[in-house]
This record gives sequence, structure tokens and C-alpha cells, in this order.
Amino acid sequence: MEDAGARATRDHDAPPEVIWDVLVVGAGPAGSSAARVAAEGGASVLLVDRARFPRYKTCGGGLIGISLEHLPPSVLTVVEQRVSEVRFSLRGGAQKSYRRGLPFLSLVQRESFDDALVKAAVAGGVTFRDGVVVKSVEETDGLVAVTTDGAPIRARVVVGADGTSGRIGRYVGVQNLGTDLALEVELTKTAQAPDYEGVIAFDWGIAPGSYAWVFPKEKVLTVGVIQARGEPQQTRDYLESWLRTVGLDGLETERSSGHLTQWRAPDSPLRRGSVLVAGDAAGLLDPWTREGLSYALRSGCWAGEAAAAAAHGSDQALRQYTERVRERLDPDIRAGERLLRFFERHPRLVHLALAHTGTGMRLFLAVCDGTKTLGGILSRPLLSRALRVFGS
Repeated sequence: MEDAGARATRDHDAPPEVIWDVLVVGAGPAGSSAARVAAEGGASVLLVDRARFPRYKTCGGGLIGISLEHLPPSVLTVVEQRVSEVRFSLRGGAQKSYRRGLPFLSLVQRESFDDALVKAAVAGGVTFRDGVVVKSVEETDGLVAVTTDGAPIRARVVVGADGTSGRIGRYVGVQNLGTDLALEVELTKTAQAPDYEGVIAFDWGIAPGSYAWVFPKEKVLTVGVIQARGEPQQTRDYLESWLRTVGLDGLETERSSGHLTQWRAPDSPLRRGSVLVAGDAAGLLDPWTREGLSYALRSGCWAGEAAAAAAHGSDQALRQYTERVRERLDPDIRAGERLLRFFERHPRLVHLALAHTGTGMRLFLAVCDGTKTLGGILSRPLLSRALRVFGS
């Protein structure tokens, strides 16, 4: 069989007999990062996605500091806003603002952000095929055979980054907890609209664990709400109420969409044989904020590094990937879980800590900057004891 050379091309007609070192399924931030890093490691890489690119994706598009560290320089050009002010409110009440001289958050539109990540991967030697639907996965004769709606694909290692309900996650046996429903609208910015340039806003909702947001982009305002799945009308009512509260209910809606979020169970697998999962496909996100881009970018880069090494004969590389995720990301996920439970019971205390104490605001900004992690913060004895006392 012929090995695939790493080619910088958008290829729809590669011969089915080619054996790739690495196949990446899903071209979101986790998948495109995995593909790019695997190619940098000398692997021949095929990246596929069921959608046609560029494509719209429901997402607030917030990039914290640790996310920026895992991006190629070319992708930074698609950042549309840099945030230096945050506003907090509780159940639609008065907003408490904090402004800092240096920006602490960057905002992107996922359509352009994901497309830029794919282009960076292709520039690094990755072959990209969009419009490819994966049907099944099977490991045989030391290779991973993937059937699609077109030609079959064979690879030495597969990285699944095809989302929460993707085929690869089901093959690996990913187990997730907590299903939330997020509803989001994109509103056309006008001269008469409230000014959110460089400003984000959060509201802590009535339903346990719910919150709302406003994230400004270049031409639109992304406004959304999230809460536990099960009360869709209540979620819609919260979004409508939030739009009225922030004075945005009169703006034209360009897009309206929704999606479900989940996070991984403590013992959920990250690998089956020569198949890895990363990003949403592995359930990697913060259960409290539901922030997933930093988890997608980090796990994607690590998966690509491991996949390239495994394709070149390193038997330990795939095991080391799972250990890395469990050591570096799981503590933050479990911390986010604890904070979510606390927030569900005591939203007023969370609001008080963030909006009305200097320590709470400094810790919030440190997480945004990437200088501290949620797991590290909640491991502090005083905070850990407080969470236990209040029943999280």
C-alpha cells in the first residue's frame, strides 16, 4: 500500500487505497489543531468534516489567554473584539461593571475562526475534505478503517473531534454528564443600539445553573442564555427577557440557533485502541461556564502530537495523551462541576463574590488571562472548605 505524502491541498478525490498516518474527523478547533500539530510532527494527515466550509457555528466565541497560546499567528487576525470591561447582574437586576486597562478576553466569530484554523492546517501540509460523513469505524490488521458516504479511509491513528454526538465518541464509548440547552441570537449592530464595544455582560438567571450573556463582534452582538435541558420554553422566555433587560429586543435578528452541551464523566475513556477523542467529542469543557474552546485547542494539539508519534511507532504516545488530559484538564472540569453545584444553590453568593469583591474579580480576570486555572483556585483550603460548608 502507498503512504500518503502530506499535501497542502483541499482534496476531494484522493484514491481510497492510500493509508494515512493520521485521520482527523471533525474540523472544529480541536480537529484542525490536531491535524496541524500532527502534520508538524511529520505525519501524513487527512482532515474531514461533514459540513461544507466555511460554516456557521453556535458559540459565544470567547478566547481566554490559554486559548490564544495554542493558536498559530495567522488565526489571531480573525479576532473581532478585545474585551476590557465586564458587567454582572443577578436575575435581570442592576449591572455592576468593572473595567481594566488591558483586555482580558478576545472574541471571534466561529465561522471565520474555524475556517482560519483549517487554512492554517492546510498550509502546514494537511489534506482537507469537507462534506464527508463518517458512517462507521473498525480497527483491523493494525489499521483503523473508516467508512464514509464516499470512499473508505484507512489510517494508522484516528482522532475524533466530531462533537458531542459524533460517531467517533460513540465508538470510543465516551460517557458524559449534565445536558444543557443554549439558545443564541446574533443581532445586527446599529448606531442606536446600546454600546457594547469592548464590553461583555453576564446575568445569573432564575433557573438553577442558568446564565445569560452579551458578546460583541465586529458587525453583530451575540446574545444567549443557557440552562439545564428540559424546560425549553423557560429557556426561550429567559432569552426574551434578557434581550429586553439589556435594551436589545428591537434589533434585527440575523441568526437564531441552539445547541446542547455536556461534560465528561470522571472515568470516561479518551481512547479505544488507535482511536483518540478530543474537544467536545471527549466531553471536555468547563461545566460551570460551559467554556469549551480552551479545552478543544489544548486537547486537539495534544492529540495531534500523540497521533503523529503513534503513527511513527511510539506505543506509549496514545496512553500519554490520556494521562495528559486527566492530569491537566480533569482537575478543572471537576472544579467546574463543584462550582456549578454551588452556583445552582447560591447564585447570589457567586454574584456577590464576582461583582462586589476585589478578590473575586481578580480571580475571574486571572482565569480569563490564563494565569490561573479553576482547579488551582478551588484547591485553595479556604475556598475548598467554603464549598463543602455550603454543600457543593
